[in-house]
Amino acid sequence: MLRKFELRAPLALTIPSIFLFIGASAQDNSPYSRYGLGNQAPTTNVANRGMGGVAAAYNDPYTVNYANPASYSFFQSLQEPNSKKLNSGRIVFNIGADGQGRTISDQSETNKFTSPNLLFSHVMIGLPVRKNWGIAFGVRPITNINYKIQSNGNLYNPNSGALIDTASTLYEGQGGAYLGSLGTAVKFKTGKSQYLSLGATAGYMFGSRDYNSRLSLGDPNSTATQYARAHYENKTNIGDFYFDAGLQYHFKASEKIYMSLGAFGNWKQDIRTNNSTVVQTFNYSTETGYIPIDTVTFTKDNPGSFIYPSSITGGFIIQKIGGGQEREAGWLIGADFTSNNWNQYRVNGIPDPEVKSNWQAKVGAEFHPAPKNNLFSRTSYRIGAFTGPDYIYTRQTKIPVLGITAGLGLPILNYSQMSRQASMINLSFEYIKRGNSSNILRENLYRLSVGFSLTDLWFGGKTKYYED
Repeated sequence: MLRKFELRAPLALTIPSIFLFIGASAQDNSPYSRYGLGNQAPTTNVANRGMGGVAAAYNDPYTVNYANPASYSFFQSLQEPNSKKLNSGRIVFNIGADGQGRTISDQSETNKFTSPNLLFSHVMIGLPVRKNWGIAFGVRPITNINYKIQSNGNLYNPNSGALIDTASTLYEGQGGAYLGSLGTAVKFKTGKSQYLSLGATAGYMFGSRDYNSRLSLGDPNSTATQYARAHYENKTNIGDFYFDAGLQYHFKASEKIYMSLGAFGNWKQDIRTNNSTVVQTFNYSTETGYIPIDTVTFTKDNPGSFIYPSSITGGFIIQKIGGGQEREAGWLIGADFTSNNWNQYRVNGIPDPEVKSNWQAKVGAEFHPAPKNNLFSRTSYRIGAFTGPDYIYTRQTKIPVLGITAGLGLPILNYSQMSRQASMINLSFEYIKRGNSSNILRENLYRLSVGFSLTDLWFGGKTKYYED
């Protein structure tokens, strides 16, 4: 996709405001994040989220499509005449953040809880190395864990069934997994207006899972029998290498219509961990918080691993490129299908009964009006949807997921006479319904994502545009 913007924003002013935006955070609460590796973070950048997450066959010189590394060979580049040396190339800086509100309700919908949150989405940098060869690197979240649940009731002797006393248990969890990655792709011309791109990513997956359970028996204000309060903590640190790969095939279907096919995925991988556990008694007060008393058991840095399952996504895009001398409107439509083999998931060799293989179908579209001298005609308009079961499978019950999305690509005004910079603000809104009346809990998630795509030509070449 080729678009020219006479728009600009100073990077020095924009970047600090982004980090101020993603620095604030509120407390999220999702009980489902207790299972598996937690709630899965969005797997695509903000531009693709507005189109339902369609990304397998997508590429754009102003966006780092980190879902499929094969897209990295399409960064804008220009060679010197009669040479293989790169005259100039467009470097792309993408950064994003997510603001979301999550509402949890029980089966009767009489009890509801709403929590807001502000999360880091991604930071990626992409650039061409040679004509038809590009690289991209950055960091993004893979999963998020955040829950806090209190259970109140009677505690019974598991052997005799006799009542022991009333009990209150507080379950808390924090953490998540992140991926720092470096990817590259090479594009080959296979015929007239036909190109095959092959890409791969090497990264390092890191993070932690910290689970805490605190049990209190009886009424702490009662003068009757007093019990010691028990605390159990299980913390796992994650750290190991991760790999994935992808391909894209682009060809001209007619005079003005282009078609792209794409696929990406990862194979089953063993990720190393180390685990620490603590069992202790404690006291609690509002002034001092939790105070440990006696430690019953303590283990530290026990090596282990978990199997990260294989996944594959395939899709297509049909596109009409707008603009040009005829100043026509442009559009694209696409669809993806993903299969995740979560049945392979193991923790220290033990299968997890609360997860199950799943699939997801995505559809999306993008529209570019005929270019005119106003903001509305230079804005990209996006819409999409996705559906499929969640990989979390509590109490042997499927959790259906349905999402509806919309998005905008807003050009940033350029007050300079120089036209080397072309930057955009991408906005996406997602409504995600998780669960139905068959599930113990239902979640409604509203997510507003903001992504900044800041680009500039480098290597000092003249401002030109190159497209195979």
